[in-house]
Amino acid sequence: MFTGIIEEVGTVERLERRSTGGRLKVRCRSVLENLKEGSSLAVNGVCLTAVGPPAGAFVADISPETLRRSNLGDLRPGALVNLERPLTPSGRLDGHIVQGHVDATGEVVELRQAGESDWLLAVRFPSELAPFLVPKGSVALDGISLTIAEMEGDVIRVAVIPYTYRNTNLRARRRGDRINIECDILAKYVLKKLEWLRAPSGSSISALLES
Repeated sequence: MFTGIIEEVGTVERLERRSTGGRLKVRCRSVLENLKEGSSLAVNGVCLTAVGPPAGAFVADISPETLRRSNLGDLRPGALVNLERPLTPSGRLDGHIVQGHVDATGEVVELRQAGESDWLLAVRFPSELAPFLVPKGSVALDGISLTIAEMEGDVIRVAVIPYTYRNTNLRARRRGDRINIECDILAKYVLKKLEWLRAPSGSSISALLES
């Protein structure tokens, strides 16, 4: 489990394409502390497993499904990636519960400075994620825990403070880039539970809410 609080921004050294997916090598420093073979690490919000980390970097295998569902397949040498180690039992949950299971990718519509220091990020999301996204709710974008400021159609907008802008890969994001989206797990469970509940008449809760 992760929190969406990015520890370090790494630099992609290479992504090798293979018949079984791919192998990613990322240059970094801080997250290598206590990292060993088999350790979990979130890369742009995707939970990966370190395989024999070399000095000054780590290597991880990526499945074909992960390459399709996330933006890891877009990575090129020199690309910046957000890195976070799993939460420890004694750690603080400063962001929100992030599993490292990306639901889909969105498209960066806008990233502009708002005011003297803050930034505003707008992301277009796939329609199937709409039930899990609400204003003032949590969302992980490229693994960053953010709060949805507003929604308009298929676009969410989030405020980005200067610290987050400087210390994540958002500083390198451009309009049209794909960005990983993981919706709040609590929203997923609530909606699933409501779908299974049945009213006395036999109508589903979702049908009653729409009536």
